Amino acid sequence: MKGDRKYIWIFLFPMAAFLTVFLYYPFFKSVYFSFYRTKGFFDKKFIGWDNYDRLFSDKLLGAATLHTLEILVYVLVFQVGIALVLAVMVDNINKFKGFFRSVFFFPVVISGTAISLLFVLFYNYNFGLLNSILANFGLEKVLWLSENNALKAIAVPTVWHYVGFYFVLFVTAMSKIPEDYYDAAKLEGITGVKKMVKLTIPLILSDIKVVITLAITGTLKVFDFVWVISRAQNGTDVLGTYMYKKAMVDQNFGYGSTVAIYMVVLGVVIALLANRLLKSEEITY
Repeated sequence: MKGDRKYIWIFLFPMAAFLTVFLYYPFFKSVYFSFYRTKGFFDKKFIGWDNYDRLFSDKLLGAATLHTLEILVYVLVFQVGIALVLAVMVDNINKFKGFFRSVFFFPVVISGTAISLLFVLFYNYNFGLLNSILANFGLEKVLWLSENNALKAIAVPTVWHYVGFYFVLFVTAMSKIPEDYYDAAKLEGITGVKKMVKLTIPLILSDIKVVITLAITGTLKVFDFVWVISRAQNGTDVLGTYMYKKAMVDQNFGYGSTVAIYMVVLGVVIALLANRLLKSEEITY
């Protein structure tokens, strides 16, 4: 096997090159730019830690962070929660598992921008689907994208889009649990919700940690739903849109890069905290 290691590197090289060009190089370039005040690519001035000092006094960044964390709560509670419940339900049926996997996974393959445009039509005040339904029942129309409602309205397609992805991960994890465990639980009278809480969830805890980490990193990168549905207005600016405004709209790549570094650090911290909270003895099989 030692003589075949060169073939391993041959197959690893394309992905390593891809990650270097499109992940590591941009990240370190962002770190480099974060120490400069820039106006475009070529007009830059070294300012040291000034951009990082600005982070702590930037009220707009603080608001964007709170909006991002609010969406993160919706994602962890509803997106991951619904995916887990659906996975448990499908895992307990004997027929049409493949059909349900396809149906629940289908939204994932649709572009986030396309889904956003669809929900723009739903939320339109004058001729949107939701207000048309309310009008047919004799109820008053609702301004869905008002300052009070906009973030919650954006959270709905955000949650719906990736429920199917996490559902498939959970179903796959549950399919690896030996049937003997469930047979033994049935003999002990452990069924229904109690079976899910006492047996299924502890057995897939490591997979739940992975899903939560993916959900956290995915939420911190939310951009298209916010930008298309509300144009990042009415109190809906999140970290992704705020970084875009600073880097691309204001052409301040230095501060935009600093916000990007802040997003990475925030994501790592939240993911570590979530994994620590879930830390417990996992049942192995």
